Amino acid sequence: MKELFKNLRFAWQYTKNQKFKLFAYLIFNVITIAVSLIGPIISAKIIVALTNNELVQIISLAIVLFLIDSVRNLTDFYTNGIAQYIYKESFVAIQTDIGKNMMKLSNRVLDKNGSGVFIQRMTSDTSRLSSIFNDLNENMTAIFTDLGIYVAVFLISKIAFVFFIISTLAMYMIERIRTNKLNEKDKVYRKKLEKTSSLVGEVVRGARDIKMLNAEDSFLSELHKNVVDTNESQYDMKITNRNFQNLRRFSWDFSDFLTIVLLVCLIKNGMMAATALIIYNYSNRLGNIVYFTGRLMESIKDFNLSANRVFSIINDNKKFEKESFGTKHLDKVEGNFEFKNVSFSYDKKKVLDGISFSIKANETVAFVGKSGAGKTTIFNLLCKMYDVSKGKILIDGENINNLDKDSIRGNITIISQNPYIFNLSIKDNLKLVKEDLTEKDMIKACKVACLHDFIKSLPDGYDTIVGEGGVTLSGGQKQRLAIARALVQKTEIILFDEATSALDNETQANIQKAIDNMKDEYTILIIAHRLSTIVNCDRILFLNNGKIECEGTHKELLKKSKDYKDLYESEIRK
Repeated sequence: MKELFKNLRFAWQYTKNQKFKLFAYLIFNVITIAVSLIGPIISAKIIVALTNNELVQIISLAIVLFLIDSVRNLTDFYTNGIAQYIYKESFVAIQTDIGKNMMKLSNRVLDKNGSGVFIQRMTSDTSRLSSIFNDLNENMTAIFTDLGIYVAVFLISKIAFVFFIISTLAMYMIERIRTNKLNEKDKVYRKKLEKTSSLVGEVVRGARDIKMLNAEDSFLSELHKNVVDTNESQYDMKITNRNFQNLRRFSWDFSDFLTIVLLVCLIKNGMMAATALIIYNYSNRLGNIVYFTGRLMESIKDFNLSANRVFSIINDNKKFEKESFGTKHLDKVEGNFEFKNVSFSYDKKKVLDGISFSIKANETVAFVGKSGAGKTTIFNLLCKMYDVSKGKILIDGENINNLDKDSIRGNITIISQNPYIFNLSIKDNLKLVKEDLTEKDMIKACKVACLHDFIKSLPDGYDTIVGEGGVTLSGGQKQRLAIARALVQKTEIILFDEATSALDNETQANIQKAIDNMKDEYTILIIAHRLSTIVNCDRILFLNNGKIECEGTHKELLKKSKDYKDLYESEIRK
């Protein structure tokens, strides 16, 4: 019960804006329950009146019963309508909030958890969480509606009343065991469903690569294994539920049999009038009480499980660690930054080992080195995608840990080797980073990125939908769109993470010209796959095994670094 109240308080924060409707919901629900309790009592009085042949009183009681049922139907109608509205509003609020919190999760958490973990919690769990008020209303109203039968039976026969209480408690224990077992199995099932959902997402996103690798059979085999395991878990839940349902039905039938035997004995011994055999009809409603009590317990356990899963993403900073930023805001970033003795490890593997360097505003600097040397990690740390393990990073003299998110990411644009293009139009992909983007600025950015002529050749131009991940675009076109997206953002620091690696020589030359045009106006950092693209940089930092081996201009490095010279000459020979 303590867990239920804690989770109800958690759910309450998403419905507190609906105070008037919640108040009306409460009032209508109280009325519904009150008249539902009175109904069986009136019915019992009708039975007593029938026994005493009080025909006039029977008509009066029938009219009262009709009015009570009419009020109950009316309040039921409004209560359900309000509950559905609250469900709709709270569902939107919870999904929005969990979406916001997912965007705050640290990249380490995102790296370690499959997408299914978040998809399931954002969809099915939020739906179950939002439906709690409607579920409580339906089940509790159904229970209270039939609770009046105990009063009715009590008025007719005290012995039958005691028997009904004992039967109810016995069937309640069966329902309690059922819901506890289902809850434990549901926890296992949801974890397996998250794993399967993650794998399905990977298969869909990577379908083209899977086909190119001719690896359909192995992927389908893995998918089949996960789907079978998940469905076996769900099947196990259904078998358990079915077994307990059969036990419940048997208990009901046996209770009906004992009810008939008891009533016959009472009538035979003159302890009850024959007309009171109508009590037998109440035995069905006794079953309803147990049924809806079971549904209520199942709904509460389901709600608690979903609430805990959603709550963990929103508030459990140990399991789902959030990104942390400072509070200091920089209105304008010049573009100076410095790494001071920075080390970084990922899963106990050291990637950077005490590197130190500084970049001046409007300087163009390249980072080169073999794969795994730590080049991309430097970019990720500068954007605070990860926190340093040791040392500190300064932007315009301020420790990056003291700055707010907008001061960092609002002033840095990164163009990665594999940019993600959203399933939107070209225009909307550009407007994602600047909502008030004018057509003039959009076209200008695309011209600088050498993309405008290609876009104009498309039937729908800038309104062309590019598909999920930009599937309708070539690798070079996606990178040029990402470059245009960076240009419209107009940040002081632009990071190119091998952004020209997939471009043909002609397009690469155009992009290189665009980068040269931006020199001295932006702080530009480049991770280069082709050393020929960075020969004109102000400085080049050569990384090896997480350390800066040497730095200088292209000509200087050719003279003082054998490793750099070997890399450059091997590229020329290709």
